[in-house]
Amino acid sequence: MMKHINHVFFDLDHTLWDFDRNSALTFEKIFAMREIQLSLSDFLTVYEPVNLRYWKLYRDAKIDKIDLRYHRLRDVFTELNYPISDHAIHEISDDYIKYLTTYTHLFDGTIEILDYLAGKYQLHIITNGFEEVQQSKMNHSNIAHYFKTVTNSEMVGVKKPDPKIFHFAMKAAQAEPHESIMIGDNYEADILGALAVDMDALCFNYHNAQLDPNIKVIENLAAIRNYL
Repeated sequence: MMKHINHVFFDLDHTLWDFDRNSALTFEKIFAMREIQLSLSDFLTVYEPVNLRYWKLYRDAKIDKIDLRYHRLRDVFTELNYPISDHAIHEISDDYIKYLTTYTHLFDGTIEILDYLAGKYQLHIITNGFEEVQQSKMNHSNIAHYFKTVTNSEMVGVKKPDPKIFHFAMKAAQAEPHESIMIGDNYEADILGALAVDMDALCFNYHNAQLDPNIKVIENLAAIRNYL
């Protein structure tokens, strides 16, 4: 058990909030609304890796969020040979942001582990997601009240794994690195980013990636109890 920890920082998407499931439901709604004649399964098979690739470019400050929101869709429709106008893509992009936060699926065990941790630790969020949607996701999913602070990359001007966002979050939380741990799914952004500023880190490796054997790993949220 890690008795020195007082502050637990969580990533949101892909860690607590089930992004892939909620995203799929959002696209299902949009396809029905706009009568898009594509198999949702075929679309998501192409979209999910494309989206991850564009998020990495966004995280590395090589594109802005407008480019991310447009090009991740344009690339997918192009690859699937589906004719669609730029105007329609921008409308779909707006629909996606509008409806995404209305879905509230969390990873199994999210509420249980937050209830468990909330009685022992100060809980916080550090996220690279868009500022205008992240708070709405937490509100609709009924988890916002667990967190003392929420740090968003747009507030700081940099994204994880940049050290500035971790220092900003710790200052807001009045936390020191030696008493803090970051829990997230992204090895580069969450884990290496936290370790670089002397925070501890716990990787939620639900996607079963090959990781450095020295990294602390959990495969489900309940396993956080093995450390905290």
